[in-house]
Amino acid sequence: MLTSVATEWLWLLAIAALVLHCSAMAKWVPIQRFWAVYPFIWVVCGTGAVKYGAWRGFALENMLVLCSFALIGLTIGMYPTRKLFAEWAHEINQGVTRERYDYPRSHLAFCGASLLVTSAAAILLTR
Repeated sequence: MLTSVATEWLWLLAIAALVLHCSAMAKWVPIQRFWAVYPFIWVVCGTGAVKYGAWRGFALENMLVLCSFALIGLTIGMYPTRKLFAEWAHEINQGVTRERYDYPRSHLAFCGASLLVTSAAAILLTR
């Protein structure tokens, strides 16, 4: 269904998902170094995913939809942990480093579930 849309719209969807995710993470993790590097990492990883998908025989449209939905799922999944991210970032800005950052298992399960659900939706919408 979504692959019948013009490719330009799918690029716009991917860019919007990237901007939304990076904006949310920049708000949740207020560290200057993080803001500068994080979007670049996602652009490189997204490009690599699209190239890998093309190498494996998937259409560009399918890979753009999958990457977009995965980023949105990741953003939704990380929402419950936003306060912990902000707290940890504040500690890091003050120079405090913990030996271990305890990520709640329920938050991790929610993140994984939301990522799987949005990825499954992307796969169903590209058939």
